[in-house]
Amino acid sequence: MNRQVVLVSRPTGVAQADNFAIRESNDPVPGDGQILVHNRFLSVEPAMRGWIADVGNYTAPVGIGEVMRSLAVGRIVASRHPNYAVGEHVAGWFGWQEFAAVDSDAIVRRVTETDLPLSLALGVLGINGVTAHLALTLIGEPKPGDTVLVSTAAGSVGSAVGQIATILGARAVGIAGGADKVRQCVEDFGYAAAIDYKAPELGHAIDAACPNGVDVYFDNTAGVISDTVYPRLTIGARVVICGTASIPAWDPWPTGPRIERHLLVKRARAQGFVIFDHNDRYDASVAQLAAWVREGRLRYAEDVLDGIEACPDALAGLYRGENRGKRVIELR
Repeated sequence: MNRQVVLVSRPTGVAQADNFAIRESNDPVPGDGQILVHNRFLSVEPAMRGWIADVGNYTAPVGIGEVMRSLAVGRIVASRHPNYAVGEHVAGWFGWQEFAAVDSDAIVRRVTETDLPLSLALGVLGINGVTAHLALTLIGEPKPGDTVLVSTAAGSVGSAVGQIATILGARAVGIAGGADKVRQCVEDFGYAAAIDYKAPELGHAIDAACPNGVDVYFDNTAGVISDTVYPRLTIGARVVICGTASIPAWDPWPTGPRIERHLLVKRARAQGFVIFDHNDRYDASVAQLAAWVREGRLRYAEDVLDGIEACPDALAGLYRGENRGKRVIELR
């Protein structure tokens, strides 16, 4: 039997465990041109909140009764596609399930880094690392000596952003939640400084950590944190909008301080980034990230949950801040 995690009700805000159910179905059989993947690791992404919201964003929402959309990595156990062989490891859109019969367009890439842990294909060598690398370099354009401020700095994207900024010669400053994650930013991920957003006087803390202002702001949160950052942008600053974790729901549309005057006076720019717009750069980005990992210049942390039973509450736990690094679910 194939165990699958399906969406059974539409959440308001962050999905909770009771929005999902685990069901059993017969093992899938690949059709012509398909492969059958035995998933080994399933990904948990902050973006999943948007994928199951009743108001679509950049993708159609997951339907009620459908397998939860997810990246996964596993081994091909049957193939009816001429370009894919049994035994190969692949990462792609295989969903929260043990086995997936998919067309080739669901495959993101072959995983060829046999010297590195397979789970990294979902983290620092997957959508999170590639997002960090491409969003920072294509939109943020950090230069040596720039100050790069990163929100959710200890998370799977943010932790990579800070390290890549440092590799490129910039000074990385992180914003994270709680003393433990602040420590992790500095000790594990090499940030020059880190700030606890839960501490009083966030603006004063940013001023102290970024005395010359913020040249690049990598925004994973929106909300009050970002409202506090905008007055501290430098002339010509770049803002990368990668996530809106602090916004609890899409309806009503969030409101807040107006940013136009900050962008105008500082001649700054703010641009959103969605990884699906950059598939042509994916493989080259993974190759660069893997090289940095092998050289010891790019470190990672993983939060590994055990078994498909962990899936229903995994997203809620992510937003509760339980994870230390990239959250994945390992299937035995």
